[in-house]
Amino acid sequence: MKRLKWPAWLPVDPYILLLLGTVGLAALVPARGTSADVASGASTAAIAFLFFLYGARLSTREALDGLKHWRLHVTVLACTFVVFPLLGLAARGLVPVFLTDPLYQGLLFLTLVPSTIQSSIAFTSMARGNVPAAICAGSFSSLVGIVVTPLLAAALLGSSGGGFSADSLLEIVLQLLVPFLAGQLTRRWIGGFITRHKKVLGLVDRGSILLVVYTAFSEGMVQGIWHQVSPLRLGGLLVVEAVLLALMLALTWYGAKALRFGREDRIAIQFAGSKKSLASGLPMASVLFGAHASLAVLPLMLFHQMQLMVCAVIAKRRSHDPVPEDTAEETRGVSGAGPAAASRTAVGTATRSG
Repeated sequence: MKRLKWPAWLPVDPYILLLLGTVGLAALVPARGTSADVASGASTAAIAFLFFLYGARLSTREALDGLKHWRLHVTVLACTFVVFPLLGLAARGLVPVFLTDPLYQGLLFLTLVPSTIQSSIAFTSMARGNVPAAICAGSFSSLVGIVVTPLLAAALLGSSGGGFSADSLLEIVLQLLVPFLAGQLTRRWIGGFITRHKKVLGLVDRGSILLVVYTAFSEGMVQGIWHQVSPLRLGGLLVVEAVLLALMLALTWYGAKALRFGREDRIAIQFAGSKKSLASGLPMASVLFGAHASLAVLPLMLFHQMQLMVCAVIAKRRSHDPVPEDTAEETRGVSGAGPAAASRTAVGTATRSG
């Protein structure tokens, strides 16, 4: 029997549907009392295990090799942790006309989280860009984000960020940084196992994130914070996020051109520098915001789906761009795949929660 696959023509990421289903479950059957304590403990363990796997997967050698292309990586990091937060701060002027203060806090947090890895690679491959650069850029962003995102949250959100405090920095170190470093230290012994069982561990990743979402939204339901959100406010949030994404896509593409990057590098910069990671952002929000995490991650969940849909269209159009023969040969040699293989890789990867 053939394995069932998600129809390629459907624009909705199936994982987003699972996340929305988890939110609905938390709304109908929120964890309370003892079950809430159990769910919270399991969520904490799941977050630690997630970042242990992130550390075990990151190849230190590949990261060091990627430093040779330092201009590209500095550009992506600047887009992710400087330009994005500046736009987030500018959006403060939209409160209270378009956004409530809690939704704005979530939008600002969205601008602080690291870039994606899987989807950046997938779309860069589909568009015939610099795939190795996208791999390293996403890895660097995730690594830097473990430290920089909490520090930026402390500086920009402070105590108004739904319960964020200096103690959260210690929780970040214990729940995120320590497991990540443990994964890096044990990679030489378990790296092969991680590679051989990446599909199964990928399911563990996604299941862990679903547990984090259920716990966060359950706490939000018990606290009654969802009464602060109306359909009109959600519509305003979507408009603001659409403008934010459009600005970043334009800035990364034309900014990279102004910095005289080649076509392949510009593609990698655009896809790595314009997106935000749901996989990294959700666990961080759970640690940083506590009972208010549900409102904090709502903008990130919506932005994640929006970026997948828009970037899929852009990558498909870029794949049809005329490319000089010498550049095309160089791209195939670096990425190890021609346009056809790149498209197949992208189709299989683009819907992952990066």
